Amino acid sequence: MDSRYNSTAGIGDLNQLSAAIPATRVEVSVSFCVLYVQGVGNKEWREFGRTEVIDNTLNPDFVRKFILDYFFEERENLRFDLYDVDSKSPNLSKHDFLGQVFCTLGEIVGSQGSRLEKPIVGIPGKKCGTIILTAEELNCCRDAVLMQFCANKLDKKDFFGKSDPFLVFYRSNEDGSFTICHKTEVVKNTLNPVWQAFKISVRALCNGDYDRTIKVEVYDWDRDGSHDFIGEFTTSYRELSRGQSQFNVYEVVNPKKKGKKKKYTNSGTVTLLSFLVETEPTSLHYMNPYQLNAYGMALKAVGEIVQDYDSDKMFPALGFGAKLPPDGRISHEFALNGNPQNPYCDGIEGVMEAYYRSLKSVQLYGPTNFAPVINHVARYASSVKDGSQYFVLLIVTDGVISDMAQTKESIVNASKLPMSIIIVGVGPAEFDAMVELDGDDVRVSSRGKYAERDIVQFVPFRDYIDRSGNHILSMARLAKDVLAEIPEQFLSYMRARGIKPLPAPPPYTPPTHVLQTQI
Repeated sequence: MDSRYNSTAGIGDLNQLSAAIPATRVEVSVSFCVLYVQGVGNKEWREFGRTEVIDNTLNPDFVRKFILDYFFEERENLRFDLYDVDSKSPNLSKHDFLGQVFCTLGEIVGSQGSRLEKPIVGIPGKKCGTIILTAEELNCCRDAVLMQFCANKLDKKDFFGKSDPFLVFYRSNEDGSFTICHKTEVVKNTLNPVWQAFKISVRALCNGDYDRTIKVEVYDWDRDGSHDFIGEFTTSYRELSRGQSQFNVYEVVNPKKKGKKKKYTNSGTVTLLSFLVETEPTSLHYMNPYQLNAYGMALKAVGEIVQDYDSDKMFPALGFGAKLPPDGRISHEFALNGNPQNPYCDGIEGVMEAYYRSLKSVQLYGPTNFAPVINHVARYASSVKDGSQYFVLLIVTDGVISDMAQTKESIVNASKLPMSIIIVGVGPAEFDAMVELDGDDVRVSSRGKYAERDIVQFVPFRDYIDRSGNHILSMARLAKDVLAEIPEQFLSYMRARGIKPLPAPPPYTPPTHVLQTQI
């Protein structure tokens, strides 16, 4: 089958990552595709992300875009693998491979109009079609808008019913073309739908240009994918920002009907019900390809010290506070490597790799509950009380906690077990709750019961940021202070249980060699 895959890309948001490393954020969108980026040092290909799946069409137009950091002076290799999706399995081997394309980010950015067209290769003797990649520089706008729309008296499209309408939003590009940026859900069997409110970044909606045209198309959903076009209208961010008013009631017009019928007025109206602007802060989990984020630095600094005391260097790594694919289930105890049956990672490097990979597959989401992860480790610790093993739980957090009472109870229960908890706070927040859990001033208690031992050590990461730029010394100080209480916590458990060290093995004595002579 000779298929043509159209993909668009936008570059936007000039974002200086640091004074020494100028980077531009770029947004790339492709069709039916998995994007891989190549590591600078080891040259390994790592999956960066996947587009969503659109059923029953040979010309899919995807909402999902990829935000990449563009460094002019670096060669950034990209690989696009295309698949025919046959099931809901995340395993790519379960789908039909249609070919792949190799290029650099610089090729896309440097092409005329930042539009690169390349043939799809990878299947010998077969023409696999073409992929089109475009890029657009993103501006620095970090606002998002929460909007809700309804419609009235839309055209009836279904023979046995009314219509199943949904909206598709497009932002205009500098060359006059349009890029899809949002689809609403389908509202079944009505000509007067009210869609759910949705949030979208201003950057995605109009690239921060308040007067840039936004096109909205209205469709009647069909199961076979051949959705019926009802009509369209245009607006802009500036118009929408007026909120609910007579200025934000739009006539839905079908150009073909308008050209054929003299008495045609419209195919219904769409009304903006609400418009709310939200400013989104930069995530502490932001992945800069040239330096670790705060979470990564804390993991590496503390983990590299702790791992020396572990015999097999295999560490279970858990995340909490995220929506998991494929169904968006909220979890407070999920394996970073995606394998709940075997959450173990090979060394701290394995933990780091699993952490960064998970950021691309999960959606960070509240509330933030500590107790499930503490209880998870406590279950292991409760099965080994003979002193042969001691467990250390490292929690890296922004300080937000939604289950303080349950966490205190978990700590009180865990204080009887062979385990310690290290909490490293990242970001600018006040960490009053974490200081309270530390228990240096007042021992942690729950329901009138106090913790048997002090097992929690908390430090704020910001206190260890070396302004001179010497991160090695900073991380050494962090590790030293974080781990300072572990030996005493370990000994306090052993003393309370009357567990004494095993006798030392006898000193090594070299074998004596007897010289035998025959007379």
